[in-house]
Amino acid sequence: MRFFAATADPTALDRALAYPADGPVAALTAERIREEIDANQFRPEWIWLAEDEDGYILARALWWGRADSERPIALDCLQVRSTVADPAALATGLLDAGHATFGTRPLYNVSLPGDWRARSELAQAVAWRRESGARAGLSREIERLRYEWTPAAGLREAGGRLTFREGSDEEFLDAFARVSSGSLDQATQDELRTKDAGQLAEEDMRFYLDCPGERSWWRLAELPDGTLAGLAVPSATPYNRNVGYLGVVPEQRGQGLIDEILAEITRFHAAEGAERITATTDTTNAPMAAAFERAGYEVAEIRMVLEAPERA
Repeated sequence: MRFFAATADPTALDRALAYPADGPVAALTAERIREEIDANQFRPEWIWLAEDEDGYILARALWWGRADSERPIALDCLQVRSTVADPAALATGLLDAGHATFGTRPLYNVSLPGDWRARSELAQAVAWRRESGARAGLSREIERLRYEWTPAAGLREAGGRLTFREGSDEEFLDAFARVSSGSLDQATQDELRTKDAGQLAEEDMRFYLDCPGERSWWRLAELPDGTLAGLAVPSATPYNRNVGYLGVVPEQRGQGLIDEILAEITRFHAAEGAERITATTDTTNAPMAAAFERAGYEVAEIRMVLEAPERA
């Protein structure tokens, strides 16, 4: 078996694009891949193939990054021919080859419909992907709900219990650290097992500063007497406006303040003309999911995230 990037020879990229976008797990079409290549978010060196001794392509892996990324951020598409007897083994070899070249193990996002467990063919296709991810070092699994808001959902009026203001980096570092305490977000819980809240706050800030959104959008949420209640970090992806990060400090939880913070983010993006706002939360974070639903956000898909236990 030969594993190689689409830079291996002059025909490799065309062969990668010709791979059929089939199978029960949604795959990317050649047209969509070309669009991502034009945006510098897919690159030939991040597109990997597996071929047999006869030169027949048996598998394809497509890694994604931002236009300015030095290394890929996420595996967006992983396919193995239905004729392969052990798809998990072949996919593991392909992932290992890519990871070794990248010098990192990017996370793997698998986008799924809400009823995927009840559909046997789809459940089997997810099973070998999970197995290959675990074998390749992506052993931490998080299942997330991806929500969308559109103008048809309308906007909640300001509740009047909170005021929002810009804050310094030091104030936001403190807010990120305080909000992480007792968080129901699985990734946050996992991170806090190996680092303190201050370290995690610094990482969270760096992440959102690197996102396409603007730092000037961020707001601290305060009670009328100036007491910190939480934070609102409107953000963006390369495709849509995004909720980003929001939270309430532990001592102010249980009062419904998350609804006001989410409404502030939604109103901000809507005022900027956003036709779609995306958001995600873990399936285990029932309070956050309920807040999205109260605000008119609807579940668009389930996203299974496979990632390395450490940020390699």
